[in-house]
Amino acid sequence: MLAAISNAFADVSIWQLLLVAGVALFASVLGGVAGYGTGALMPLVLVPMVGAENVVPIIAIAGMLTNTGRVFAYLSLVDWRKVWIVSAGAIPFCMITAYGYTLLTGKGAQIVIGTMLILTVPLRYVMRKRAIVLDNKGLFLGAVAYGTVMGGTVGAGVILLSVLMASGLVGAAVIATDAVISLTSGISRIMVFGVAGAVSVQTIAFAALIGAVAFPGAFLARAFVERLPIHIHTAILDAVVLTGGLVMVVGAIVR
Repeated sequence: MLAAISNAFADVSIWQLLLVAGVALFASVLGGVAGYGTGALMPLVLVPMVGAENVVPIIAIAGMLTNTGRVFAYLSLVDWRKVWIVSAGAIPFCMITAYGYTLLTGKGAQIVIGTMLILTVPLRYVMRKRAIVLDNKGLFLGAVAYGTVMGGTVGAGVILLSVLMASGLVGAAVIATDAVISLTSGISRIMVFGVAGAVSVQTIAFAALIGAVAFPGAFLARAFVERLPIHIHTAILDAVVLTGGLVMVVGAIVR
């Protein structure tokens, strides 16, 4: 077992592993405060190390630990009715697009991830500005859109947050319900990746590192959630995501 883990990290330096661990912890805390961050930030450090095609499976598996941490941290605030509605709409389409992702080449996967990262920033502002109000039917349809995007790329958390807030959730209840939905959707995505052979020892090793480091981030986030200015973190995250996404797309096109 130890030999397999050692081989998984054979081409990665200790400084690169420390960078992954540091970004994972920061993204986890940010995700616990703002509701998203891990899927937006981790591709920026993972793509150069493991290739774009491995990023979504790694984040999907790591999400099991990071979202489990959020569930335990915010368990009493989960809206279970909305969890069932969104999961029913999202999971089937998540599985379909997850399989589509496994068919992409490394270059195609990098373009998809980079493009989605760039689009998440204006998408979040547009959805927030329109202040759409969703009933249960609208919530289900929003869940279909979320599941379709989530299965084959990163950054879909922005859509889920917007849908949940439009359905009437506020504050920490959004983070709590988001965590449970992300957990159930993530399980379905991992099942598809596993069957399609997209999960390697290296994928599991990186996911375990990210998940283990990020797990306590949810509890740190809850301690800070009412003290930190979220708009500052959001502005920084937007700048990083836009720049990183553009670099990834350009890099894939010119290589």
